[in-house]
Amino acid sequence: MAKAAKYDMKPLRYCLANGRVIVPYDIIDAAGVLVEGSRVSDVGPVQNLQIEPGTEIIDVEGAYIAPGFIDIHLHGGGGADTMDGVPDALRTMAQVHARGGATGIVATTLSSSMEDLRAAIAAFDVAAQCDGGGAKLIGLHLEGPYFSAAQNGAQDKRYLRNPSPDEYLPILDSSGSIMRVSAAPELSGALELGRVLRRRGILASIGHTDATYDDVLIAVEAGYSHVTHIYSAMSAVERINGYRIGGVVESGLLLDELTVEVIADGKHLPPCLLKLVYKCKGPDRIALVTDAIRAAGMPPGEYSLGSVDDGQAVVVEDGVGWIADRTAFAGSIALSNRLVRNMILLAGVGIEPAVRMASLTPARIMGIDDHKGSLARGKDADIVVFDDDIEVLMTVVEGNVVYKA
Repeated sequence: MAKAAKYDMKPLRYCLANGRVIVPYDIIDAAGVLVEGSRVSDVGPVQNLQIEPGTEIIDVEGAYIAPGFIDIHLHGGGGADTMDGVPDALRTMAQVHARGGATGIVATTLSSSMEDLRAAIAAFDVAAQCDGGGAKLIGLHLEGPYFSAAQNGAQDKRYLRNPSPDEYLPILDSSGSIMRVSAAPELSGALELGRVLRRRGILASIGHTDATYDDVLIAVEAGYSHVTHIYSAMSAVERINGYRIGGVVESGLLLDELTVEVIADGKHLPPCLLKLVYKCKGPDRIALVTDAIRAAGMPPGEYSLGSVDDGQAVVVEDGVGWIADRTAFAGSIALSNRLVRNMILLAGVGIEPAVRMASLTPARIMGIDDHKGSLARGKDADIVVFDDDIEVLMTVVEGNVVYKA
């Protein structure tokens, strides 16, 4: 079988061959993936693939062939941030995260002025209309401004407030790209917000919250089904008048109705907590997210979180972003392949479930698993090829090679 000389241009039909193909719950050795146009046409052992004459062969020489990673919570990368409010920032982010194997990203906003939020939404809608040569811009995640001031983390307290339909309904009406909203469900008006989001098919996520277990039970009934970066900026068990009261951490671990996301950059959570979340939730209820800031893919130094003009100062050192006084993390600088590697090395997770938490599970959480998240006939040809160290060799988005090492 001849090896392709190069793969900068996508032929009409090609085959990634001689790899270890990762499919849900299994790894197929000596296998390949056939791509026709933007879709996967076949997956399996190479000898079983119907390779027609004229098919370009790309020999991956034993590397892993996996479904592309889907990052459902990231703010920036390559010096760009969603809150920059310009389409080029989104395109830069998409290109940088493709280097880490991301084939789809959900760009995330921050608590800000309404003017800046509207600009960010409008910029996303423009950027999503054209191919920027990187990960696909799947949708938008509005992270705030409806958060608890007691759990603001790196969210700017100036802009935190209770949800009001007079404010959020025009925002939700302004764009069909909004796929997810994070809010603190204990705030006045937050339960109705959850009901509105559920009716619209938008993921309602619990985040930056001081809610109790009882608050979470009510929130689940109101439509909240996901937990934003578990353990970060949320309540945990505490004693009130001598009685121990569970918080959002315990709720997320206990309730099967809730999926969770984990910032597995090796900084936000130590190995013991990565192992605990995995033990409690399993790979079908955990999404690996970077929560990456504009410093992702950039050297250490000083950056802004949010817009350049109105964002907060961030210091990147020791492999993570800190707010200026170093009292809290301001987000990670990881790309998706680092998350998968850390779950394998730090949490002792097998390679297939680690990949599943970065691909099929986030696709299911976002409701796009009918066409993304796994390598199967008819699905989008979103593919990442990586070596034994989870270093990305190639990233393919809807059949187009957008990155190769």
